[in-house]
Amino acid sequence: MTERPRTLSIAVAVAVIFGLLTIVSGGRALFGSADMGAVVPFVLWFNFLAGFAYVLAGIGLWRGAGWAPMLSLGIAVTTAAVFAAFLWHVGFGGAWEARTMGAMILRTGIWIAIAALVLRRKKA
Repeated sequence: MTERPRTLSIAVAVAVIFGLLTIVSGGRALFGSADMGAVVPFVLWFNFLAGFAYVLAGIGLWRGAGWAPMLSLGIAVTTAAVFAAFLWHVGFGGAWEARTMGAMILRTGIWIAIAALVLRRKKA
């Protein structure tokens, strides 16, 4: 059995844990009774659904599936696109929460880092 690099194991753990937390928090915001303030619906729905992709990507990376690096890249690109749309929304005076800005910066950064790591590893 080939030993998995520590950085890949960390990336997998981050992807799966972050995905599960995203599903839970997004589900509470969408289907719970908690007042989340000035949520931006398209961002909330995207993040909730993306949580499932995070978990799938993490599992795929753990198993060494050939499609998992491209899924990671797809998550990074679509997250950056949704973040750009969110910034557009904010720029034109739409209501928003500061925690959404922080969350989108975090999500985009994490997935760019994961995608870069696994794509660089795939090339090697």
